[in-house]
Amino acid sequence: MNACVLLALVATTSKAFQPPPPPRSPSASITTTSLDATTNKLVSKVKNVLTRSSSDFDRLVKKKFPGAISNTRLTKKVVAALEGKGFTPDNTLVATSFCADELARVLEDDFVKIYGQNFNLGGLSGFPFAGNTGFGAMSAHVPDDGFCLTIHGPHVGITQDGVIGKVERSGIALVDSCCGSAIAASNYLKGITDGSANINTGIQLFSDFQQGAVQELILPHGKRLNEADDRMKELPYALYDSQDVLVRDIIESGKGGIKQGLALLGGIQINTGPDTDDYFHPLRFDYYDGDGNLVGSLLSKL
Repeated sequence: MNACVLLALVATTSKAFQPPPPPRSPSASITTTSLDATTNKLVSKVKNVLTRSSSDFDRLVKKKFPGAISNTRLTKKVVAALEGKGFTPDNTLVATSFCADELARVLEDDFVKIYGQNFNLGGLSGFPFAGNTGFGAMSAHVPDDGFCLTIHGPHVGITQDGVIGKVERSGIALVDSCCGSAIAASNYLKGITDGSANINTGIQLFSDFQQGAVQELILPHGKRLNEADDRMKELPYALYDSQDVLVRDIIESGKGGIKQGLALLGGIQINTGPDTDDYFHPLRFDYYDGDGNLVGSLLSKL
């Protein structure tokens, strides 16, 4: 059914079942206002569901990013997979290494709604800037005989018409870059590989050391990005490969702090406009036991 027709039907049906208006009085006015507010809320919810479940946009995202799944489906699959390992809302701490961008909070919040709390390990572009010290502190905060769900990855935007590296943001008319830090690092790298870069004496400045680190960590992927058919599409995967090495190294160094077990979910966050579900392309879903041994992959369960 056409979305506009359904919205109109909901609004019309809601009004059709309203009782005949009584003589005007202050209380009647309040009742009518309350019913109108309820009707408007219902229409808004229907509109939101229709928009978020757009099959055309879902197909578009999955064509651009094969293997991507919606955040809604991801959270359900992850919870189901970890439940069998003993993960519950009462004994699990979520630890994320996502970009500082507010759009990266969406997936974080989705898991916090389930497990209750989050320890932030990440910084610009999603790199784990909290490092070994942060991971050690996080491990100490996991409930006794409890578990940790660590989620990491860079993020990338996609517009409603399929442009990668851009995204619509709520309340902002400009279709903005996403991820800004990643794109800036990519441009820095491109300047080096094509010979147009200027000498930058401020690369190690404390006031922007995270971005300086992102630019250093992307350097091994210069040839890969230059040869990519779509540089903006390849960019988050290049960043992920660098992050994956760092995150696994941090876990290896801090595995003595793991309590009952740890699940590591890594991949690409795919941010969309304010009226559609975000997506995630899972690339790693590993389980470590209480001794820090890698038991195996749970990726097939997603």
